[in-house]
Amino acid sequence: MRWWDIDPVLELERGLFPEDAWSRGMFWSELAHARGPEANRRYVVAVSEGDGRIVGYAGLAASGDLADVQTIAVARDHWGTGLGGRLLTELLRAATEFECPEVMLECRVDNIRAQKLYERYGFEPIGFRRGYYQPGNVDALVMRRTDPAATPVRGTEND
Repeated sequence: MRWWDIDPVLELERGLFPEDAWSRGMFWSELAHARGPEANRRYVVAVSEGDGRIVGYAGLAASGDLADVQTIAVARDHWGTGLGGRLLTELLRAATEFECPEVMLECRVDNIRAQKLYERYGFEPIGFRRGYYQPGNVDALVMRRTDPAATPVRGTEND
């Protein structure tokens, strides 16, 4: 992801997560940590071959031995195409490059579609964060995967 991707990513973000969308400043801050010798972030976008629009994005932060999936999103018209799995695979690859043996994430408890994706890729539920998503006061399911370099566990459904 580059700075010029922020506006189209924000449009997608607001459409998918209207209650708790990230702000422009949050994306700028994350990208600032993705550059230079001390970089500890990886942000990627997926672009439609047909019209060149951004149809997905994902980001990961690394600190010490732990990586954390910060965000992952796929445009509704690309659900079921495997794009979510490809983005997640890229984040797992980044975690391996950052030498993080463990990857964590939070997922809305009402986002069953995302939870199934994460489970297919070897993430296991380990707890909850009450009221994590604001302003809706929605709980987060905390999930963890160890050994991000290992082959992802996959089901038969498309991502």
